[in-house]
Amino acid sequence: MQRRSFLTATAAATLARPALAQPAIGGKATTLIHVPQGNLVTMDAVWTTAQVTRNAAAMVFDTLYGRDEKLNPMPQMVAGHTVEDNGLRWTMKLRDGLMFHDGTPVLARDCVASLKRWMRRDPIGQTIAERMDDLTAPDDKTLVWRLKKPFSALPYALAKTQPSPIIMPERLANTDAFKQIPEVVGSGPFRYVPDEYVSGHRAVFARNDKYNPRPEPASFCAGGYRVMVDRVEWRVIPDAATAAGALASGEVDWLDSPLPDLIAMLKSKGTVEVAPIDIYGTFGGLRPNFLHGPTANAGVRRAMMAAIDQVDVMTAVMGGDPSLFRAPVGFFIPGTPSASDAGMDRLRNRPKKDQIKAMLKEAGYGGEPVAFMHPTDQVYYDAMSHVAVAAFREVGINVDERSVDWGTVVERRVKKDPVDKGGWSMFPYGAPAADYRDPIFASFLRGNGDKAWFGWPTDPEMETMRSRWMDSTDPAEQKKLDQAIQLHAFETVPFIPLGQYLPPAAWRKSLTGMLKGAMPVFWNVAKA
Repeated sequence: MQRRSFLTATAAATLARPALAQPAIGGKATTLIHVPQGNLVTMDAVWTTAQVTRNAAAMVFDTLYGRDEKLNPMPQMVAGHTVEDNGLRWTMKLRDGLMFHDGTPVLARDCVASLKRWMRRDPIGQTIAERMDDLTAPDDKTLVWRLKKPFSALPYALAKTQPSPIIMPERLANTDAFKQIPEVVGSGPFRYVPDEYVSGHRAVFARNDKYNPRPEPASFCAGGYRVMVDRVEWRVIPDAATAAGALASGEVDWLDSPLPDLIAMLKSKGTVEVAPIDIYGTFGGLRPNFLHGPTANAGVRRAMMAAIDQVDVMTAVMGGDPSLFRAPVGFFIPGTPSASDAGMDRLRNRPKKDQIKAMLKEAGYGGEPVAFMHPTDQVYYDAMSHVAVAAFREVGINVDERSVDWGTVVERRVKKDPVDKGGWSMFPYGAPAADYRDPIFASFLRGNGDKAWFGWPTDPEMETMRSRWMDSTDPAEQKKLDQAIQLHAFETVPFIPLGQYLPPAAWRKSLTGMLKGAMPVFWNVAKA
């Protein structure tokens, strides 16, 4: 059986005609000044899942597929694909005009090396690798996947944004996936300017005049990435009130995540727009360390989860407006195909304080310190941490609260040292809520040990249920597995869910063309 499958009629109609390079912007140089949610420590979106890295990497690196506003996978670097042998062979063709920032053409072997590096770190990539016999580049424009088992979600997986299957030159892609790339060279619509980087203060991205956008209109991370400014400058402003004041006065153009308490003030300014950019929001959580310390004990993790009131956490994160969050939530986001009520009584009818203390005693907890990394420079993670630490201390957990910046969390969470040797026990995070729609993409549910995300849980039963879900073609069976997976997660606690929050962004009305989706993007945005 053979099926020729181009993902959109528009793409199929334009394969023979490469898009023209973007025209130069005449007149005075235009700089867009953006305030990200935190300090940019690394540009390697394979090495870390930090959202600031994800957002920056999307500017500089391109991917084979991109998601549109409705999260449908669309061709980006590829012209289209062929599926043969009952889904076991995929052939992808690169489109014309792809060029790295160092002046070399993008070749299929660059893509193969980049994807293999990504597959070592990303839970979805690891799933693909487990189902793959080979990934080859028979010529400069062609990638061929040979699978052991069908994986119909391959384009969607290759369009994901965190960790990102970014494409880089083969020489950089050969870097160990557990080490940062030594140089930032992509093929995307912006070039990173390393000479202007000042940690904790500034990162600069220049318009890539040689970028060859797709001909279709842009929709989130799909279509034609047309850059309408000469430079984007990221200014790191840790104090939220200072950042909001800078926006109101016109010193900056765009705040990624204004403090909820300041939204009313910003809305009152006639020159400022406040609205969601990430329309799917973020799934907040606490990630425990499964290797060392009290959090390696499932009974302690269950007690810690019981100590958390998600509504309290989300109220601290987003303020008193309930339209900006959902809580309590289980291990899948409400309204998604895999969401269910299985086990939700544990969150809706939480044990009393004395009962949680009894849970800790039964688990054998003896007051050992829990090393909690508290990122104080992240508005949302800071709020999560304050509520969580207070809740843990109230039930008798000895919290060793370590106040650090987010960059330090990103650097330290990769370490597997014991707690008494400088290791960690837990940290807060925010994951793209759109990924928690089914067991395939809900990465932090995985229990694949050393290959899992930081925390490294080993859970063969969870892995077996996930594989059964992917192999099943029966929606009823998948629904039963969804419920079984959630019930199992309530027992093992791969992460402590804190709720889904939908923070708005704020920008000067002099900016137009803002695209909505699952994160901020900087193409299509013009500045008057």
